[in-house]
Amino acid sequence: MASGLRSPQTPRSSASSPRPTFDSDLLRAYIKKLLQTTLHSATWPEPRERDKVKSWMKEIGERVKERMLEIQPKGFKYIVMTQINENLGQGGRADMVCHWEDSDVVTQEVYANDAIICICVAFAVRTV
Repeated sequence: MASGLRSPQTPRSSASSPRPTFDSDLLRAYIKKLLQTTLHSATWPEPRERDKVKSWMKEIGERVKERMLEIQPKGFKYIVMTQINENLGQGGRADMVCHWEDSDVVTQEVYANDAIICICVAFAVRTV
């Protein structure tokens, strides 16, 4: 049976981490512009053309990763997840939070038009 006792939390210094941080604001602006330019005229394809959606997701993911490497080429591991769904009026939402190191970040952007909803989430996790 648990007694409800916990180890005392280690106090965190108010000083910022000496590790460099990833500029998530720069990446967020890039993702927003990329989604708008890539998907502005996109429509949900017919079943026989669904490979279009895969190619959009692959292109967006690769371009976001390339931009992340331009922003901070060393010291981070990058993860990019892109999801595109048909917009049937259901709306879309993406919420993500990092609870790792002070220098780790997550950036997300949602794009929607009358036909599709795209959610792109990018993680930059410090490796050193």
